[in-house]
Amino acid sequence: MYELFVKRLLDILFSILLLPIFLVSLLVIAPAIYLSDKGPVFYSSVRRGKNGKRFVMYKYRSMKANALMIKNPDGSTFCSEDDQRITRIGRFLRKSSLDELPQIINILRGDMSFIGPRPNLANKEYDELNDIRKKGVSVRPGITGYSQAYFRNSIPSKQKFENDCYYVDNMSFRFDCKILLKTLSTVLRGRNIY
Repeated sequence: MYELFVKRLLDILFSILLLPIFLVSLLVIAPAIYLSDKGPVFYSSVRRGKNGKRFVMYKYRSMKANALMIKNPDGSTFCSEDDQRITRIGRFLRKSSLDELPQIINILRGDMSFIGPRPNLANKEYDELNDIRKKGVSVRPGITGYSQAYFRNSIPSKQKFENDCYYVDNMSFRFDCKILLKTLSTVLRGRNIY
């Protein structure tokens, strides 16, 4: 009941309220990205959404144009505080999490929610996913989630997938509020954000 109606209604209302902020940010951030490193303003990536459905997720581009994709041994995307592929403006966007603002469009379209498991790359067919991964994609992915709020980039992918299942099993308005407050605290303190 909560996920199907209340959560979706809150997502729509808050994304409409935040849409003007996104549009104003576009006027400032888009030229800054382009002038710092000629190339596209947005980064788009095919991700896996609810029930394994593929969708295109948008972010402000934080890496140099045509930067190589680097993977960790577990298949997750490489992240590092001193990653030379990240532009100066990109470093600020990531630290402040402003690079996520374009995902408001994904929320309005119904691809994402404000809170839920982070959407993973759709580099495998849905049938190839194990039960833990399938459970994690049984709900809409979020801009932030349990792992992002409490652990950010400090835990391996396997633990993130297990945390996604914990979120699915315990999803509630109260839990979402706790995740949102913890996310704000994590972003303001700049912990494990890169």
